[in-house]
Amino acid sequence: MRRNILIPRILKINWVNGLAISVVFNNGESRIIDFRKVLKKIGVEKDTPISILFNPDEFKKGELRNNTLSWDIEQFITLKDRKKMRVPFEIGADILFQNSEPEKPEFVVKIGQLIREERLKSGLNQQELAMRSGTTRNYISRIENDRSDIELATLRKIIETGLGKHLEIVIKSTPSKKPRIIKENKQLRVKQT
Repeated sequence: MRRNILIPRILKINWVNGLAISVVFNNGESRIIDFRKVLKKIGVEKDTPISILFNPDEFKKGELRNNTLSWDIEQFITLKDRKKMRVPFEIGADILFQNSEPEKPEFVVKIGQLIREERLKSGLNQQELAMRSGTTRNYISRIENDRSDIELATLRKIIETGLGKHLEIVIKSTPSKKPRIIKENKQLRVKQT
């Protein structure tokens, strides 16, 4: 279960694709931010220095600084003594969180499909699997239809107790072709016992 966060912070950049970026927030969620929408929403105009971020090559130069995304763009603020100070372009992590969507990792979608396939192979309906694993038919349905997250302990209970099979999780790193993209290949297997 995800915990609520009072002050959103970005902990990690997962990947960058065009003007979309996947980040991990301090509540553990991976979320996707579509910067085409964010930049338009905050009123970035085409002839401003910040408009350079509409270029995907410039956009991917962004970095994680002070728990938010930051770009070195010619931008200045005026201090009380009227001196100008160069600052990076940043949007607060709270605004980025509000303008993001939860990322559904591929392996999460596969878990629901895998449970459905294994349930059908075992000749069980959703109610029977729910009874055997100590959950509800509605919860099994939500998992199979990718409408609910599942905790590892619950997944294990459904696979091992409900289906009578063994759960094995393998995590493999996949080398990235793009230097800014970090991706892991997660594989889930169910073994007959």
